[in-house]
This record gives sequence, C-alpha cells and structure tokens, in this order.
Amino acid sequence: MLNDQLDGITPFLAVAELKSFTEAAVRLGVTPTAVSKAIRVLERRYGVVLFQRTTRRVALTEAGDSLYRQMRPAVADMLAAIETLEHYRHRPQGTLRVTAPRNNTADYLFNAIVPRFRQAYPEVMLDISLDDGLVDIVAEGYDAGIRLGESVEGDMAAVRLTPEITWSVVATPAYFTRAGRPVIPEDLVSHEAIRYRFVTSRAMHRWAFRSGRRDFVVDAKGGIIVNDRNLLIEFALKGLGLAFVSDYEVRHHIAAGRLESVLREYIPADSGVFLYFPQRSQTQPKLRAFIDMAKEVASQPGFLDRFRQ
Repeated sequence: MLNDQLDGITPFLAVAELKSFTEAAVRLGVTPTAVSKAIRVLERRYGVVLFQRTTRRVALTEAGDSLYRQMRPAVADMLAAIETLEHYRHRPQGTLRVTAPRNNTADYLFNAIVPRFRQAYPEVMLDISLDDGLVDIVAEGYDAGIRLGESVEGDMAAVRLTPEITWSVVATPAYFTRAGRPVIPEDLVSHEAIRYRFVTSRAMHRWAFRSGRRDFVVDAKGGIIVNDRNLLIEFALKGLGLAFVSDYEVRHHIAAGRLESVLREYIPADSGVFLYFPQRSQTQPKLRAFIDMAKEVASQPGFLDRFRQ
C-alpha cells in the first residue's frame, strides 16, 4: 500500500525542482515520456492536477506546490538517513553486543580491550553480557561471543585468543597433609570437594578425567557449592577442600606455594578460548575493529604468559 502511494513521487519532485520534464528525465536516467506517464498516473490517483504545462513553461499548481513543500523536507530527511548507511559501511559505530562466560579470561580480556576500544572508537557502544550457558548469538541478537572452542558452532568464524587451557585439582599443602594426596582420580571419593555450579544453567560442574582411552567422571562430594570462580579459589586457599580449576586461574598461588596441584596428567586440556561470530558479520566495521583489537591484545606476551605452563 505504501509503495503504491509513493509511486511517482520521485519524478514529481524532480520535475517540481527543475521545472522541466526533459531535465527531470535526464536526472532520473529515464525518458521524458516515462516521466510524463508517472506524473499522469500520480494526478489520476489523487484526482488533482499537479503541473500547468505549456510548450514553453512548466509550473506547479496550488495543489502541486502544497505537495512539493511538504514532501521536499521529508524526502531530504529520508535521503540523509540513507546516507548514514555509508558511515556504517566505512566507520565503526552503532552498538556491538558481545556475550562471554563469567571467568577470569573474559574479565582480563575485557579489562584489556574495553578502555582502548572506547578511546579509539567512541561512536561504538559496547553491550557486554556475561553468561555461563551456551548462547545462540544469532537468535539472541549478539554480534560476537567468547567461548571455549568446544562450544563454538561449526558454521561460525572463530579467532583463537588463547592456547589450550590445562586443568588440575588443587588444595593447600595443609589440606594434603591432613587428608592425603589423591594419586588417581578415583581417590577423590574420599576427599572434601568445593564444587562449582554454573550461574545460568544451574548445572553442577562435573570433574572429568581421562586414563588412556577411557573418559570418565568422578562425582566428588563436599559441603560447599559456589557459583563464583573467585570464591571457589578463596575457599581452596582457606584449606576447606579440593577445587577443580584451570591452571591459569591459580598459577600465581601455585608459584607462591599457597596451593599445590594434583592429577593434572589425568585431565584433558580444553581447546582454548575463541572469539566467534557469523561469517557474514565480520565485514561490519564495528565488529572488524573489535576482532582486530582482541587479536592484538591476545598476542601480547603478558596475555599469553597467563596460559603457558
């Protein structure tokens, strides 16, 4: 319906501005006959005459002049709005929505990227959502996500941000002196565990191990459940039990002797953390700028050292 109402408006505006059907046809790249036909259709549709035409002169009627005065600013606004699309094509701006899990990797990455990104691209609003669960970034309207490689869908483009992530079970030296050191994963059933519950799904993190070609889970028991990684580590530091953690989360505590790790050889490494996004979206300037800055931050020695053995 709207298309029908607007049909003929472009030729009308061109003739009204140039006062010539011939010149309007040249501007529009059509024949003068096509312009005349479009104007006749427009006049017939609304039952008014828009132009007075003679062999020497083209002039607006009162009705035509009223339509032109009202349509000209509206069309100018529409053209200006369309021109802004060029800015989106060439300059980063708009809102960039990113989803990531609640962990130290995302915290460190965002702390490193966000201040620099905002300074470099002030016209981009960053909308960051932390969510432990798997997120369909297309369905949920996100531009990009940060997740372990195992969680990234196969049809996404992905950029590696970290090396493989290794894991171990940790506790304080005092805890191991009191309760003994587990030698194999099955020994965990007689130990006190501090367990982690994912915030979004509310599922309990299960302690997964591999021995030879056999993958298995040990459901360690314990009297403490948390949904915060920092609190998990704090309770382990207090000697309240064992914690299943990535090595980079506790590297400085292990180096200082506050925690000791066991069973690392039984825990398969994760593929690492990736920034991922739909294939077609990476040409957007706002996303391209974020990708490039994330890659730059992730390539710095200070960032990589957090994940090295």
